[in-house]
Amino acid sequence: MYIGELARLTGATPKALRHYETLGLLKEVRRSGAYRRYTQQDLAQVKLIRQAQALGFRLAELLPILAGDDTDWAALQQQIAAKRAQLRSEIARLQQLDAQLAGIDTEIADCLRRLTLP
Repeated sequence: MYIGELARLTGATPKALRHYETLGLLKEVRRSGAYRRYTQQDLAQVKLIRQAQALGFRLAELLPILAGDDTDWAALQQQIAAKRAQLRSEIARLQQLDAQLAGIDTEIADCLRRLTLP
């Protein structure tokens, strides 16, 4: 398939696909003349990259895992565990912030009630 079809199937732009190739996230793409020819394996790789990006991974985090001949699934699993730990930490921080905001909201509501009492 050509770059336009790969872009359509993955939601990536042709520019992003060429960037993935330059970074080494896509194996060397075969060419027919001046045109890049992508395989089903390239399609799966781009879908994996896009899914990882949607989950908050940066390309720099994916490079050591996805670049090269084979995907390092153990390293990817470790990256996922680290990302989940970061998320749990962020969730705890946000819950604490929410509790603080709830406390302030209660104080404001009490003040407003006192102001409206005769």
